[in-house]
Amino acid sequence: MKKVLRLLFYIVVVGYAVITLGPFIWSIITSLKPTSDLNTFAVNIKHLTLDNYKMIITKFPFLRWFINSAIVAAIVTFGNILFNSMTGYALARINFPGRNLLFMVVLALMMVPGQVVMVPTYILLSKLGWVNTYMGLTIPFLTSNFGIFLMRQFFLSLPKELEEAATIDGLSRFGIFFKIVLPLSKPALATQFIFMFTGNWNSFLWPSLLTSSDNMYTLPVGLNSFYGQYYQFWNQVMAGAILLTLPTIVIFLIFQRYFVKGISTTGLK
Repeated sequence: MKKVLRLLFYIVVVGYAVITLGPFIWSIITSLKPTSDLNTFAVNIKHLTLDNYKMIITKFPFLRWFINSAIVAAIVTFGNILFNSMTGYALARINFPGRNLLFMVVLALMMVPGQVVMVPTYILLSKLGWVNTYMGLTIPFLTSNFGIFLMRQFFLSLPKELEEAATIDGLSRFGIFFKIVLPLSKPALATQFIFMFTGNWNSFLWPSLLTSSDNMYTLPVGLNSFYGQYYQFWNQVMAGAILLTLPTIVIFLIFQRYFVKGISTTGLK
């Protein structure tokens, strides 16, 4: 009976892997096909080529779009890591009037769809002159209610005795936060880094609203304009999709061990 159950488990795992990885592998193979082989399901290894990638990189301002995405994702991600961690620490460790009420407000705002504040935010950014600028793409998104909640829950799981010992040794509140608490929070920080970087790297709606010139497009917005012109050539479309996906895969592979640990420990008290 155990052998049968183990066999069924392996079949389910392999089936799930095929369903999950199948489309991605198909996308990679399609991105390497010449246009003449698009209508054939068979794969001729001798015909596989990198010409589709070269076309995207050379014919379009791909490097500029990539740099824009990297700048926006880096600023927003590191801003979230800093400000969300500081806010989460204050809500977890510092006693001040209205702390619990403020935390309830954070939880309530997590339930508000982003579309509700889209128009007011755009009007505000327009009046500030931040449309089609890096400031408009980054500053309004430097904090996240989810990130604050994530960090607060993790900080609650840390023993207070470490901070009390640091206080006796003469460390200030900021010293405790930066020298004791943050180094112990690598799993939660890595989890937040993956979520924030992936979300901002793949973000399309806000950058498409806030940018109007080619030199300010982020990669998803730029590739979307490319899809509109070359949607019938699926090999080139898939090449663009693969280039967009690669950085997020690399980030996840780098931080995956911290990510799993962060997910398993966050929320324990």
